[in-house]
Amino acid sequence: MRTAKPNFMKSFRIAFILPLLALYLFSACDKEKTSIGGKQSPIGEVGVTVETYGTSGFGVSNVFAEVVALDKGVSEYSGSATVTNATLRNILANAPGVTVSGNTVTVTGVKMKVTDRGIESVEGFHPGVIVDYNAKVGDTYPMKGTGRSREVVSRSTDDDYFWEWMLIKVIEVEEPTNSMGVSRTTYWANHKWGMVGIEFELDDGTILEFPIYNSASN
Repeated sequence: MRTAKPNFMKSFRIAFILPLLALYLFSACDKEKTSIGGKQSPIGEVGVTVETYGTSGFGVSNVFAEVVALDKGVSEYSGSATVTNATLRNILANAPGVTVSGNTVTVTGVKMKVTDRGIESVEGFHPGVIVDYNAKVGDTYPMKGTGRSREVVSRSTDDDYFWEWMLIKVIEVEEPTNSMGVSRTTYWANHKWGMVGIEFELDDGTILEFPIYNSASN
């Protein structure tokens, strides 16, 4: 059983995928998907918030992110956090759409496509599919403009991922990030709850794993 470890994700995720946070068209290739199709997910609607807990030990607090706009199926996220950890502040300062003023980190313009079939990054971190809920182990999602791909490394057959006081099935996707002080990013997603966890491996080998909670579900 894998347990999601509450940590500093949000400010990180805000800067990346959502910062996380965040989210379908079938490609001609069975193994490689370049975009996601499906119906608009409630998770990507205006006003939906994304949170994480237990981040203060990493020098991160007051974390908040919200969908502030939805245009033609693309959700735009904005968020902020108090970051007292200088190393993390420096990493975030190099991320797209991030502004650092003192200990306050603000993120704007992160755009994700969030549907009932999966999650796709549009702008704000490496564009491309993050997860397809119909994924099979070995499927890959090209990270546009990088020559690298995210890859599905596992898919639960039983409820084995501890999240929000319950066990759920998840799809695990690994990304060779290789930028902004992060060597690898791992995502865990669920067809009902969307993105439920994210892990960052920093260049120095440090592992940061965080649960993600959306205020809406599919």
